Amino acid sequence: MAPYESDDSTTAAEVDDRYPRRRKAARYVVPVAVVGVAAATIGLVPALADSGDPDLPKISAQELIEKIAASDVQQLSGTVKITTDLGLPDLGGLESGLASGAMESGKGDGSSADPSTKLTELASGTHTLRVAADGPDRQKLSLLESGSEYSLIHNGKDVWGYDSKSNEVYHSTASDDAAAEKERDVPATPKDLTEEALKAVDDTTAVTVDGTAQVAGRDAYRLVIKPKDSGSTVGQITVAVDSKTGLPLKFTLTPSSGGAAVVDAGFTQVGFTEPAASTFDFTPPKGAKVTEGDTIEKGAHDSAGAKPEEDLGKGLDGLKVIGKGWNSVAVFETGGEGMPSGSAGGDLGGFLGSLGDKVTGKFGSGTVFSTRLVNALITDDGKVYVGAVDKAALVKAADAGR
Repeated sequence: MAPYESDDSTTAAEVDDRYPRRRKAARYVVPVAVVGVAAATIGLVPALADSGDPDLPKISAQELIEKIAASDVQQLSGTVKITTDLGLPDLGGLESGLASGAMESGKGDGSSADPSTKLTELASGTHTLRVAADGPDRQKLSLLESGSEYSLIHNGKDVWGYDSKSNEVYHSTASDDAAAEKERDVPATPKDLTEEALKAVDDTTAVTVDGTAQVAGRDAYRLVIKPKDSGSTVGQITVAVDSKTGLPLKFTLTPSSGGAAVVDAGFTQVGFTEPAASTFDFTPPKGAKVTEGDTIEKGAHDSAGAKPEEDLGKGLDGLKVIGKGWNSVAVFETGGEGMPSGSAGGDLGGFLGSLGDKVTGKFGSGTVFSTRLVNALITDDGKVYVGAVDKAALVKAADAGR
């Protein structure tokens, strides 16, 4: 059966051909990682505005996917609003205490302007951003805060991060083709994120065109990607695709449990004219503390130059995947003895234990930690099972692994 419930006959293999950069175990990684990627790079990911549905020519799911693949928008500017609701527990003072401790331990080494830490703020709450792009060498994202602003600017070889609140600057440089390679490998635009979601398409997925919408005054088609089988915490992914340019203008991920979207982000205003060259100019303000980061070399994906596959395996013993498609579960050894407990675990063990649910099965016993999207089971003997699946699916996977 084709993965598309529409009038086309595109197969999962043909989607692979259209997006040849599938990574190892991508059908597991994408459903689980979608919200993490979105939270880290959602500044250019958009959301649907409520307005009248435009009357557009009929299009099939296959044709719409081909339109996305052919999209080549190089210049844009606009405003994005994003709301992220993972349903994380309220950590109260612990969260601020941990953050404070991290800042203290990182004094002299870190910077509040470092994008790798600053943009994690997008993992929760509602934020407004301004975005601009002019080809592969010039992009700017500004996170607007109460009385302050954080900007991330890529201009040629230079990458700048500036936190106006602390008056701190983070600067790194890229080799001639490093930025382009990084752009291809990291889903940092609506199109990239949509392509990552499409990599999850297989026989366990239904993909349809569900009418039209308007996003920031632009006519768009609605592409819906939905798991066919029960057990996944992903309800559906909806992408609003610009009818003229093929650029994804919306990315909304709703959980199978219902309620508000896990990620609802979108352009409230967007234009496709060339931004002024001065948009991407940056000079550290007088008196600002400047932290120099490492040079990004070709093929590097972090300051240490590690590949994603290396990052995935770092500290993990024998990572493997159980199951298929959206119900896939990653399994790895922590090398420890499960949850900390007793005098050795102290308050931390008791606190973490209070956030999870104790479960038992053929595998023994363990603790499940849940969000509205990604759940994890840590067994008492130190194995971890994680996926965009419900608690029952995690227990089933753990039983099957014994």
